[in-house]
Parts: sequence; C-alpha cells; structure tokens
Amino acid sequence: MTRTTNAATFHATSNQQRFKKVSIALLTAAMTFGVAGGAFAQASSAETSDMSSAGNTNGGGLPQVQTQGNVSYTSGGVGLDESHALIREQAHWPLSLRFTGPTADYLADVHVRIADEKNAEVLKTDAMGPYMLVKLPPGHYTVYAKYKDSEKKQAVTVAGNGRAKAAFHWTTQ
Repeated sequence: MTRTTNAATFHATSNQQRFKKVSIALLTAAMTFGVAGGAFAQASSAETSDMSSAGNTNGGGLPQVQTQGNVSYTSGGVGLDESHALIREQAHWPLSLRFTGPTADYLADVHVRIADEKNAEVLKTDAMGPYMLVKLPPGHYTVYAKYKDSEKKQAVTVAGNGRAKAAFHWTTQ
C-alpha cells in the first residue's frame, strides 16, 4: 500500500510540475501576444486611438490608456506592476471591471462590450488582463463580458463621482 501511495504522490507531483510549466509557457505566450496583439490592434483600428507612447508614459506600471469614441479605457494586470497600478487607479476611474476564472484565477482575452441604457454600444474591446478601467459619463449601462463561449452581463450605474465596480467570474477554464 505504501508503494501505491508513493506512486500516486509522485504522479500527482509530476502532474503539478507539468501544469506549472504549461501555465508559465501559456502566460509567457499570452504576454507576448498581448504586446504584439495590442500594437497590431492599435495600428489597424481606425476608431481606437492610443493616448500615450509605446514607452508607457502613464507611469507606475499602468497600461496604456486608449480611447474608442468618447470612452477611455485601459486593461491589463498580468504582471505585478500592472495589477498594482490598476488596483491603485480604480478610485480615479468611473468603472472598474475584474475577470476571474475557477479558484479565482485571473483571466485575460475577455471580450467586453458596454451598452448604454438605449442599448447603443459605447465600447467593444478585448481585456488584456484581469482588470479593466473605463471612463464613462454618468448613466446606466450593461456590461457584457464573454470568455470562450460563455457570456455574462451585469447592469452598472455610473454616478457623477464614479467608482462603479463589476466582477465577472467563470467556473470553466
């Protein structure tokens, strides 16, 4: 029985090590694609404009602020500098969004669409990390967040002083 337990423990440990290696490889690929994909999206989108240079002039690790129509937004939080900067800046943005998966894993590549109370789309973009900050005028909005094939929605009210929050959680990875 000890042999079986030891073999099972070895197998579980081996699987955990493989999972960690695959997770690191996927995170590295996502970060690489995020940087390249973000540059491509900025270069190829006529409606989205970047409000800072490639040198990230926002400072303090905050991802670059972009605009789409009259809405400014930033997203990211894959690295510690970015996540700390985004959390710190939440108080200065009217709406903050957070995307998590099973066991509170942070998610990226979430398709985000925000519609106003007349169902007119005011923002459509992909989150580059688990946090997204959005500057919207006061009003009632519906936030649609789609991860893989699962879409969730939440109604949010942005008051004059801002600071509305919405958290989206998926149970599948």
